[in-house]
Amino acid sequence: MTSHDDLRTIDGDVFVSPRHLASTTGIGDPALAPLIDLGWDLHHDDLGNAYVNAPDRKIRLGYLPEGEDDGLWRINAYRDPFGPPTWGVCFNDRVPTEFVQAFTTVLATAYQQGPDTYLARPVSGTDEHDPFLAVVPLLKQGWEIDRPRWGVFAIQAPDGLAGLEFTTGDLDPDAELTTRDARWQLWAGNSIDRPVWYATASTDTPVDLLTAVTQCVADPAPLPRWREETFSYIKGMAQLTPILPPGPPAPTPLDVQRAVASRRPATLPAASVPRWSTTSRPALPGPRR
Repeated sequence: MTSHDDLRTIDGDVFVSPRHLASTTGIGDPALAPLIDLGWDLHHDDLGNAYVNAPDRKIRLGYLPEGEDDGLWRINAYRDPFGPPTWGVCFNDRVPTEFVQAFTTVLATAYQQGPDTYLARPVSGTDEHDPFLAVVPLLKQGWEIDRPRWGVFAIQAPDGLAGLEFTTGDLDPDAELTTRDARWQLWAGNSIDRPVWYATASTDTPVDLLTAVTQCVADPAPLPRWREETFSYIKGMAQLTPILPPGPPAPTPLDVQRAVASRRPATLPAASVPRWSTTSRPALPGPRR
């Protein structure tokens, strides 16, 4: 149950569910923060695009609102900073910001652990790097495995409005980095051919990074959004639930005591009673009989 204190900090007036039918918040700072907090270099170009680079330049992130296509987030990792990328991930301009933040948060941790972690290739049949581990969070939430076409495994959301596809066989490394023809593609909308948002990841993207995103997508908790910001959810598909404003806080014992005291009547004057006074004359005793 969400507490009153939690409701006061929620940035939105509606909850969007399921969360894969949310969209971008339009603010990139939360997803940039995990890397900037490590001291990575941040600079902007004249158009307003932002670039974040690891100190050794072996991981580079581009936040490209003024890019040439709808690939808003492009993240690449390198064994040699002067060579081609070892892996690449792209999130388009409608992906929920929380999903990108989940990725960059785990990426920051992986970078601190070294290249054996952030460059770890997926390997089928291993305990830690099996690609299948990335789909487990979705399967646990009722997503179903499908084979939509030859050479493709798909995991479909229960409502049919999101999916994750894994393509088998040999792929063009350059195409994986620059198009949607990548090993992994996560999407939401009417179909993978007409997605509202999508994310792609190339063949050698570490499983831990992929799993960070699928865990965030699979989380059953709704995401907060502002109803008037219709770009922040998939209109006509997402379920919107009003976030009720918090009621007054429960009174403390001191509050109750004060309330009772305020309702007491004013003190009445004491009833008039005869009192002995030094000025009073004592009654004379009567004659004895």
